[in-house]
Amino acid sequence: MKERLTKAGRWLGQNRTLCVLMAAGCAAEGLFLLLRQDRAAMDGAARLALAVRGLISGAADLLPFSLAELLWTALGVWLLGMAVVTVRAQLRHRRVLARRLLGLAALAVWIWAGVSWLWGVHYYASGFSDKSGLVAAPVSTEELEATTLWFAEGANRTGRLMERDESGRLAADSAVIMAAGENSLAALTEEYPFLDGPSRQPKPAVWSWFMSAAGFTGYLFPFTGESTLNVDCPNVFLPVTIAHEQAHQRGVAPEQEANFVGIAACLASDDALWQYSGWLFGFLHLSNALYSADPAAWLEAWQLLETGPEADLLWNDEYWLSFEGPVEELAGDTYTAFLESYGQDLGMASYGACVDLLVARYCPLQTA
Repeated sequence: MKERLTKAGRWLGQNRTLCVLMAAGCAAEGLFLLLRQDRAAMDGAARLALAVRGLISGAADLLPFSLAELLWTALGVWLLGMAVVTVRAQLRHRRVLARRLLGLAALAVWIWAGVSWLWGVHYYASGFSDKSGLVAAPVSTEELEATTLWFAEGANRTGRLMERDESGRLAADSAVIMAAGENSLAALTEEYPFLDGPSRQPKPAVWSWFMSAAGFTGYLFPFTGESTLNVDCPNVFLPVTIAHEQAHQRGVAPEQEANFVGIAACLASDDALWQYSGWLFGFLHLSNALYSADPAAWLEAWQLLETGPEADLLWNDEYWLSFEGPVEELAGDTYTAFLESYGQDLGMASYGACVDLLVARYCPLQTA
């Protein structure tokens, strides 16, 4: 027993640096968990996180590709290489495996702590509703129906202006959309000044198909502050997704609030394509909610939709249905667990919770 303790002590001494890094990472995450219910502390941490991400994303913005995607790829290759080297080394020395595992554990803890302090703080700081005064209050079926019909009319009006292919689907160049997305929230900052921030170019994902397989249209990488977009899926919702991710860049963390900001930014845009994307995306969320509340009213709303917008929605549905399976389900469950770890109890369902905000802001019965 004494000999084993001596060997363990000797091993810890030989790996003192890794042990210190592991302990420091646990302390950093522990401090976040301790302070996350303190709104003032989280507000300060959120401002610092915005500043840090702003500096890093400014440097990453100079690159024509997604630095975030490069780092993900490099990490995957490194882990694979480490696995191969460790298996081979294990044949010669058992202590190698323990050292490798300790190193990986320290890296994982620091990555998680980094995500918490660079991104997770926004879930506990003052959010969009706090700063805007726009409250996502419960809505009546009448209000929901009126807002859904209004969005259908907006989608029809702007949809008539769109160029379409032989199938009646939107014919738009994703590269042109991406190039126009450098400051997609600009038109919205007059109404919501706290959304102002540095312009950042959205980046196309090289691994877009794999993002589709996982069910993602885009993501913000906390360590570089970049928004990386899936350019493989139908691009009818690419403008609103760019605005959604840039809402994340400006510190709007909850998905329901980022969805609302993305739609509102598109509606405020001078570009008809961006307006169309916002109207149609808003209609999709509102009509899904209306179906649960009143199927007859939902049918009326869908019958109001013209062939162009309807073709684009069917195009989008067909694409994502082709990816349904265990990989997409696993990715969804993983992201749900991630959201819930930061107090987002709605999980992935929070993507549909922007409906209350849309009704609160745009219901024609309230603005009449």
